[in-house]
Amino acid sequence: MLMFGFVQPVSSNPNSKSVTTAPGLLIYHRIELLFFLNLLPIQDLNYIKMKKYFLLALLVWVGQVYAQESKVAGASPVKWMTFEEAVEKSKTEKRKIFIDVYTDWCGWCKVMDKNTFTDPQIAKLLNEQFYPVKFDAEQTADVVFRGTTFKFVPYGNKGSHQLAMALLNNQMSYPNFVFLDEEFRIVPIIEGYTSLPGYRKPEEFHIFVSFVSGDFYKKVAFQDYQKEYKSPYGSATPGTSGSN
Repeated sequence: MLMFGFVQPVSSNPNSKSVTTAPGLLIYHRIELLFFLNLLPIQDLNYIKMKKYFLLALLVWVGQVYAQESKVAGASPVKWMTFEEAVEKSKTEKRKIFIDVYTDWCGWCKVMDKNTFTDPQIAKLLNEQFYPVKFDAEQTADVVFRGTTFKFVPYGNKGSHQLAMALLNNQMSYPNFVFLDEEFRIVPIIEGYTSLPGYRKPEEFHIFVSFVSGDFYKKVAFQDYQKEYKSPYGSATPGTSGSN
């Protein structure tokens, strides 16, 4: 399998349920309701009609509000694209690539989407300095990159995609993030990892994005950059808050 190249790091150490109703029971209830309505005076029938229309209008309104909230919740200021789209864009304008490797069942991935990728500072850096990619580590569609076809490999209850396995060096935890330079080489940040694993808040995540986007990884080790880094959030300490 084609493996990604690596940027040589600078060292700082010289050393809801559904309910089913029986058809017969449903018909019985409908007949019972009709019988009841025939016994009501006209004014009560008018009241029921008004109540029915009110409830109908209320249901329509609730549906519209729910749809609007769902749309807002699903929106992201980060202009996500597929891996293939990022590679294609790199042919005309070279940029670094940021890859969010996630799974549908990963709870911390959803928290990252909600809390971190909606942050204006993070979104600005990712949109302006990278091609931001979302990659499902369990997607089944093939990905062709530099003449090699990466496939989904089933194992256990699910499986993993070969591209995710290559990017993460088989250290499959989520959420996980990979930085590629303009020549598609992995930029390692943490020693022993090809990626940056774990959920991080915006103020914790910003330093990593800044370290790569500003090419500081070419000059100093991350540990040394931490001493010089000026956080736009005030004092913040990089850390991992959770992963699956």
